[in-house]
Amino acid sequence: MTGWVTGWRVPLRIARRDARRARGRTALALTLLALPVLAVTTADTLYATSSVSGAESVERRLGAAEARVELHGNGRAFQMFDPDDGSGWRGRGEADRDAVAAALGLEDLDAQTVRVREGSVRFDTDRGRADAQVLVTDLGDPLTAGMVELTSGRLPTSTDEVVVNARLDDRGPGVGQDLVLASGEALRIVGEAESAALVGQPFAASVPGSALEPRGVSSLLVGGDPVSWDKVRDLNALGATVVSRAVLLDPPPESELAPQVQAGMDVLDEAAVTAAVLIAVMVLIEVVLLAGPAFAVGARRQARTLALVSAAGGSPRDARRVVLGSGVVLGVGGSVIGVLGGLAAAWALRPVLQGYSTGRLGPYDVEPLHLAAVLVFGLVSALLAAAVPAWLASRQDVVAVLAGRRGDAAPSRRSPVVGLVLVALGAGLATYGARADQGGETAIAGAAIVCVLGMLLLVPVLVGAVARASRGLPLALRFAARDAARHRTRTVPAVAAVAATVAGVVALGIATSSDEAQSAAGYVAALPVGDAAVSLSYGPAGRNADAEEVRTALLSVLPAEAADRVEEVRGVVTDGFVELRAPGAGTLLSSTNGVLAGDLLVSEAGLPSFLRGVEPLSAQQQTRVDEVLAAGGVVALSNTGDPAVDEVRVVDHPGGRGDTERTTLPATTVPVELDQANAQGVISEAGAREAGLEVATTALVVRGGLSDEEAQDAKEVVAGLPGPAGLYVERGYQPPEEVRIFQLVLGGLGAVLMLGGTLTATFLALSDARPDLATLGAVGAAPRTRRAVAAAYALVVGAVGSVLGALVGLVPGIAVTYPLTRPIDYGFGTTGPAHYLDVPWLLLGVVVVGLPLLSALVVAVASRSRLPIVARLE
Repeated sequence: MTGWVTGWRVPLRIARRDARRARGRTALALTLLALPVLAVTTADTLYATSSVSGAESVERRLGAAEARVELHGNGRAFQMFDPDDGSGWRGRGEADRDAVAAALGLEDLDAQTVRVREGSVRFDTDRGRADAQVLVTDLGDPLTAGMVELTSGRLPTSTDEVVVNARLDDRGPGVGQDLVLASGEALRIVGEAESAALVGQPFAASVPGSALEPRGVSSLLVGGDPVSWDKVRDLNALGATVVSRAVLLDPPPESELAPQVQAGMDVLDEAAVTAAVLIAVMVLIEVVLLAGPAFAVGARRQARTLALVSAAGGSPRDARRVVLGSGVVLGVGGSVIGVLGGLAAAWALRPVLQGYSTGRLGPYDVEPLHLAAVLVFGLVSALLAAAVPAWLASRQDVVAVLAGRRGDAAPSRRSPVVGLVLVALGAGLATYGARADQGGETAIAGAAIVCVLGMLLLVPVLVGAVARASRGLPLALRFAARDAARHRTRTVPAVAAVAATVAGVVALGIATSSDEAQSAAGYVAALPVGDAAVSLSYGPAGRNADAEEVRTALLSVLPAEAADRVEEVRGVVTDGFVELRAPGAGTLLSSTNGVLAGDLLVSEAGLPSFLRGVEPLSAQQQTRVDEVLAAGGVVALSNTGDPAVDEVRVVDHPGGRGDTERTTLPATTVPVELDQANAQGVISEAGAREAGLEVATTALVVRGGLSDEEAQDAKEVVAGLPGPAGLYVERGYQPPEEVRIFQLVLGGLGAVLMLGGTLTATFLALSDARPDLATLGAVGAAPRTRRAVAAAYALVVGAVGSVLGALVGLVPGIAVTYPLTRPIDYGFGTTGPAHYLDVPWLLLGVVVVGLPLLSALVVAVASRSRLPIVARLE
């Protein structure tokens, strides 16, 4: 052991001195190693901060109490240590309150506890009505301290007083005014306070007995002695669930949990574990490739030192240790810098993260074990990045190096063959995964790693091919291509890093775009994009909103020019179940009580303008539609494959019993796009009367686009009217927020890694090529030639890597779309295509063309034009 430590002492000392001497190269290497560590540390810390554990939520949920007890009934309950993580109960009737008090060691349950009730209420705003989250408890009791934070005014002391937060103040009344509830009762606002648990939504709090109190089960705050897990189980036996401060802060072993809640606790999501492992492997490969050029250049600069070590009797192992020592020194330094930077970035990004959450984040949370793992990850990445240069350095020609010549060993001829085999194997795995019924995603993910590894072995061949093809190019490009081929030890990792990044971006981009294409294809718009509808909720037994009252209220908040764009929509309302059957075609239409979702609409003059999915009509079809509606008939919206009809029979199923034919009406069909129609058909008012159908105004349609602010005002106005009316604004298919964030992160991360790898490799190459560039200057090259060479080198590295990465990324990207977009049959058959493929050409254009050009421009601007003349011996 002592000999092993002694053997590493000198290599580490040489590595430390070399890092001090070559500060620029050291800074670049530290940056490459620190960036991924910083990103992982930031993400881990933000996740830990956003995940509010039971112990971190004690104050906001319990205040200063020792426990919060919820009585479900006379029965038995079971729960996790935190009942919000899992609980259940069975029984009936009311809980035995005396027994609960005895279990808590209390004489009078009501007198020695504080009641808490949470929920939501509807209140009047400046425009209409909106919903607010409410907390009803004795806010002046010491047990509730910490549940709300008073920012101005005072806390309520009577049932006719209330405090609200700033969000509610912005939409409605403020301090000194009345908060009017939907029930008509008014509460005086005596202060402004923020909830300790919620943020970004209206909030109000008052005392028990006020009109603000919502319905539902109330909780009891209990003070006094800590409530142990034994007491919690005793209370569970009485039908109560308990949030105990003592249990949350110091939970007992999981074996103490009831069998009902232990089931499934240790079940791992195999897909999630597989994805995590694959992501870790891909990130490790990426970091190794990014840092590889720095160690390659470092080994080149240390070539004479290593040769002297060998000449003095050192073994190849000693030479490898010198280069690996640089990996240890830079790995430790980069990891520490990355962790510290990630902690600072997470602290700075907390307000940004809070903006995406309605729940208040927990305290700034650092996971020491996770950070230790990240530090080890950074060190391992550095050692792996230094492994190949160390191995090559141990094989260099000592005599050639001491003579001042390059001592690189000849490249292996077997590596390209192995690379082709791996790429073929990856393609085979991807094909298998695309066709597999189950587990295809895992096979495709494995295929992505195999393809990337095969690609690494093919990069030297591709770089050499580019150099040979550069014969007719301008000097700068020819010089850059040939220099890249000559110094493969630093060029190959840089090109491979760019290629691996682009491959990952392309594969994930195709998968995400195709998945979104399937979701968008399955979305049925209720209205043309930009239009809005107010559903008046007509029904046989429901309360009806008055159409004219709704129209007037809408025009009071909409722009004046919107007045003429409010249209009436008429639909079918019937006590029975009415079908329109076409002879020989079976059931053609079936009436419903909804609106804009399968209805038979009423129109006298042509098809309503808000119909969706209707294909353009020819002059002959338009004439036929007008004739049928004028004759009191029906226009059916049908798929292209449905038979044409000339008449329909109106068949009544009163209460679902028997068939009664009401009448026969003239008809025609209009083709619509598959699954895109927002109605079943159109009937004239005369035809509806003849069929005995009730015609009613079911909605108002607002033509033209509404801004978000106008839509919010209109919703509040409609919510404040009597009757169940609601506003819907058609925005078209909107990708989920997490998908948009993922796409932004994917593009940003890919751009950073690609630019970082290209720029760093370029500057390292320029540092290594200073003698060549100085010689160019000595023989008469213009000063701007160095800028052109620098930009050309960045262009060669970026372009070769991005094109190769895009080709490799297409394999798993296209393959994964098959299992990802395969339709699911729930027993009713499937509709739509069996496979969706959407290639994000804009993303490919940016990473394949835009980023290499951008990196070349950055290098050209940042490079010096003139260099001092240096001596060279080769």
